[in-house]
Amino acid sequence: MEADLMAAFIDTGLFLALYNAEDTYHQKSKEIFKNAFSGKLGKLYTSDYIIDETITILLVRTKQHNLAVELGKYIIESPRITKLTVDDDVFADAWSTFQSLKDKYLSFTDCTSLALSKKHQIKQILSFDHGFDGLTQRIC
Repeated sequence: MEADLMAAFIDTGLFLALYNAEDTYHQKSKEIFKNAFSGKLGKLYTSDYIIDETITILLVRTKQHNLAVELGKYIIESPRITKLTVDDDVFADAWSTFQSLKDKYLSFTDCTSLALSKKHQIKQILSFDHGFDGLTQRIC
């Protein structure tokens, strides 16, 4: 598979900030999505694990089921965001990465994002999470 230099993987934090006006990064996430949807960052990706994490965290933080459903629909139904699935190989790679990253504070879901990015040769991640620094090019 050829590397897509004009592609970006969207992390949970961007979706959460976009849908939570109280989030510190709310305005910044709106600007990043506007830029991303204009095509300046190339093809956009996220994953089933990110969708799960995003909907769950928004529900827990806001206690608003309707808002969590709205965000879920926004991601799942978006024709501009390609949804990748964690398969057995990606899961195994993510687990190996998770075990080896003792110095980084990355969740297992973060490690699945790295594994999917590696598999699909996506060189950028849209994330507010500094744990990705040094592992991939982080935009935000």
